[in-house]
Amino acid sequence: MPTVVVMDVSLSMTRPVSVEGSEEYQRKHLAAHGLTMLFEHMATNYKLEFTALVVFSSLWELMVPFTRDYNTLQEALSNMDDYDKTCLESALLGVCNIVQQEWGAAIPCQVVLVTDGCLGIGRGSLRHSLATHNQRSESNRFPLPFPFPSKLYVMCMANLEELQSTDSLDCLERLIDLNNGEGQIFTIDGPLCLKNVQSMFGKLIDLAYTPFHAVLKCGHLTSDVQVFPRPEPFIIDEEIDPIPKAINTDLEIVGFVDIADISSPPVLSRHLVLPIALNREGDEVGPGITDDTEDENSANQIAGKIPNFCVLLHGSLKVEGMVALVQLGPEWYGMLYSQADSKKKSNLMMSLFEPGPEPLPWLGKMAQLGPISDAKENPYGEDDNKSPFPLQPKNKRSYAQNVTVWIKPSGLQTDVQKILRNARKLPEKTQTFYKELNRLRKAALAFGFLELLKGVADMLERECTLLPDTAHPDAAFQLTHAAQQLKVASTGASEYAAYDHNIAPLQTDFSSSSTERM
Repeated sequence: MPTVVVMDVSLSMTRPVSVEGSEEYQRKHLAAHGLTMLFEHMATNYKLEFTALVVFSSLWELMVPFTRDYNTLQEALSNMDDYDKTCLESALLGVCNIVQQEWGAAIPCQVVLVTDGCLGIGRGSLRHSLATHNQRSESNRFPLPFPFPSKLYVMCMANLEELQSTDSLDCLERLIDLNNGEGQIFTIDGPLCLKNVQSMFGKLIDLAYTPFHAVLKCGHLTSDVQVFPRPEPFIIDEEIDPIPKAINTDLEIVGFVDIADISSPPVLSRHLVLPIALNREGDEVGPGITDDTEDENSANQIAGKIPNFCVLLHGSLKVEGMVALVQLGPEWYGMLYSQADSKKKSNLMMSLFEPGPEPLPWLGKMAQLGPISDAKENPYGEDDNKSPFPLQPKNKRSYAQNVTVWIKPSGLQTDVQKILRNARKLPEKTQTFYKELNRLRKAALAFGFLELLKGVADMLERECTLLPDTAHPDAAFQLTHAAQQLKVASTGASEYAAYDHNIAPLQTDFSSSSTERM
């Protein structure tokens, strides 16, 4: 995920620090040293990460837009000027603008704020911003929480005792709370020196910038891979005591499915899967970069000559048009597939499904999938002209049924008129009459609209009295029978009032004789 480094260049960062030796250090020099360490680590282990550098005092400035060139970022650290007072709110607003313009509001982003813990003075200070937080209008809202998924890491160029002597630590903790608790505050352990600054940034690297290495397995074939960006633990909301679920470092392929069968499923996140080449001594030669260009080229040449299962899998999935189902943990699955960036370049990607035994309903339970050879006959047909998916659900989906809806009075009136029209054409329309009658009865019981049933029963009795002398005798029997059944259902206290009960046509001598004639 992208990273924005926000560097404090206010006057308080120029305070001198007593460091052993003749050279005089300022707090901004310690911060630059720590950031250099972070950039060197990312250039080696996180070289696909996009990083931007923002400096701020009372105003903010984008020193380096999002880039993968960490040499440019390190050069910018040595070219920073000193400005006036600290105004943290304006810097956070700048971060919002930069990230939304480049990535929108859906891409997760990490914000690394480097400051000395001085909150500024007067209007625009962090104390003033937090004090007026609840009195703001929507157009002038505080920038936290960020409008995009984020984690805020505050790197303080001060030790814990110095921050606790004022209310600085409480205000910085309030920032993390405003960002929905996503983030952490780091302070220097012990005196301010280069070694302790390195230790503090090392904790940040261990927490947020450690590459995720895993072993991809398929039968006896294995490959060491790096998954980028690092998969975040997933918290299941339905659990009473939610526990974050993290994916295993052993990614085992359990089967292969046609792309057409898996279609375009919902996923939690998408990740690049990069092979890690090992030389004969077992040391890594990729995907990281080396300092010397010649060493890098020779390492790449060596890696290119070593067979790698990850490369074989990528090519096979691309040619065959299939995806590989991979088990991430207990009852947690994902899929590996080839995604093309352009006509000539494609990457092996991994998408994570939601945890559960049945993440994709149209495939059924993952544990029940098996090879084609186990089936009595080929489920795809002899000519590969059919598919066993999607599986039909046992229960008919509510959205797949013709549901009776009475949002407007006209809908109810139409259904009642349809019953009356069929009632006047009895006995020819007996089946249609009872079909519409049962549909209205079920809807009325579902809505608790029992008065409707009594009203329709009264209408049917009235229709019975208005039948002409030439009407078939069976019509009167059927109307009387239907009216009685509706009245019984309107009481709600009989077995005939059950929702699943259907009103059946009354069997009479007239109806049986007419059936024989037909």
